[in-house]
Amino acid sequence: SAPEHYTLGPLGATLLAAHTGCELTTLGWRPTATGRIAYSPWLGHDTGVNELLTLLAAYARHTPGSGLTLWLSERFCARRWEDMIRPDAYAHWQDPSSAAEDRRLLPFFLEYDTGTQSLSRVEAKLAGYAAFTASTGTRPALLIHTRTASRDRAIRHRLTQPARELGLRVATSSLDFTTTTPWGSWWTPLEPAARRTTLIALAAHWTDLTPAAGLEPTDADTALALPVPPLPPTTQS
Repeated sequence: SAPEHYTLGPLGATLLAAHTGCELTTLGWRPTATGRIAYSPWLGHDTGVNELLTLLAAYARHTPGSGLTLWLSERFCARRWEDMIRPDAYAHWQDPSSAAEDRRLLPFFLEYDTGTQSLSRVEAKLAGYAAFTASTGTRPALLIHTRTASRDRAIRHRLTQPARELGLRVATSSLDFTTTTPWGSWWTPLEPAARRTTLIALAAHWTDLTPAAGLEPTDADTALALPVPPLPPTTQS
């Protein structure tokens, strides 16, 4: 989980702590030779985002008709929508559901919450997603994934009413549930008395969802973005 690390002196550690807005102890830095290893504060977040979406992409290898048909990175999203939103990813999930001919599409923004931000800051992000919906005339879902079920409950308690007032389609889950099957019945709409359901069932539950408009192949920043699905090429024997 930490393939890259580096050693720091006191000045370097102080600068890094100031840049990230945290204390030296949060970085894991100690004024000893063995304690001067500080891991990137973003590494766990980036690894979590990529692992969740990679699991969705890999699922299509074994389930025909399903797949992560689009995955746009945080960098792509920031370049295109930073004036309103900066999600950790934007993606399209497709699954034939229970009927082979019924291929619903779930367009969604992903917010991968590691618990380092205050609940008020998480809540403040909703206004941007509401502005995105109003200005673009499109309505992707917003998926908020947390590290723990307790953090998930805290976010749901804080965001249920604001999300309803803003007309957002939000669902939450946590790593305590999704583990290696994030497409499963682990996602709960941010609505009173809602129950956990699958990703594709969210698309059936929210019939007014629409993909983000105006995405062009020339906007892509990697080969994993439009128009190529995020899967390695197959080889012919």
